[in-house]
Amino acid sequence: MNEPILRELDDEGVLRITLNRPEKKNAFNEPQWDGLTAALKEARADNRVACVLLTGAGDDFSSGQDLTAFAQPGEPREDGFASGFFACRETLHTFDKPIVAAAKGVAVGGGMTLLFICDVVYVGESVRLRLPFPSLGLVPELASSYLLQVAIGKQRAAELFFTAEWIDAARAVETGIAARSFPDDELIDAALAKAREIAQWPIDSLQATKRTLMLAHAAGIQAACEAEDKAMLEQAGSPANQEAIRAFLEKRKPDFKKLRPNP
Repeated sequence: MNEPILRELDDEGVLRITLNRPEKKNAFNEPQWDGLTAALKEARADNRVACVLLTGAGDDFSSGQDLTAFAQPGEPREDGFASGFFACRETLHTFDKPIVAAAKGVAVGGGMTLLFICDVVYVGESVRLRLPFPSLGLVPELASSYLLQVAIGKQRAAELFFTAEWIDAARAVETGIAARSFPDDELIDAALAKAREIAQWPIDSLQATKRTLMLAHAAGIQAACEAEDKAMLEQAGSPANQEAIRAFLEKRKPDFKKLRPNP
């Protein structure tokens, strides 16, 4: 079995973390959420790591939560978190070193909202981003309901959430979701060069700078997480969510109109 997360630290202080389920378009299951949590915790504690470069193996960044795993009950955990997702969310929102993301191919759902937590995002020209939450009978997560509005404004964020439309590289850069786009075959080298440019500075200064950047948004992130959790608890397992999962597993388009009450 492949390791769900790959780690590679170079001599410049850049830790490359790779989501490694390419056969599933790097969709997240519990081992991958837990693997990312462990990698970030080790990176935070390792004085050799100045900057993290986050990528996906194969042709895609991440297709988000693995719905086949999502439909299965999880095992009880010893860390006090309800799932690996919640443990990873806590680690991501408190991680105090710069994260540069390099995304190409599919970045959907949690694979897209994960990018909002990164400090600098570069995309390949093949990137296809999507926020499918209403189409799954669900709501945003990872504090994305707050972070996307901060990044691109309320109206643009609302349009992307409500329509669940696809976003290409040009629009990602134009809206401010990404800093820059590159041809796919140049993406990793360009992102790595920028990560190394960041990593040349004193690590304690980088950490202190990131903490100041994080502080301004701490209350908003906390409020968003609480609101998202409450709404997700209400929506997960709802008739609409069940129809969306069944449609996904049956490879058909969901029919939500049949769930609406008769006039």
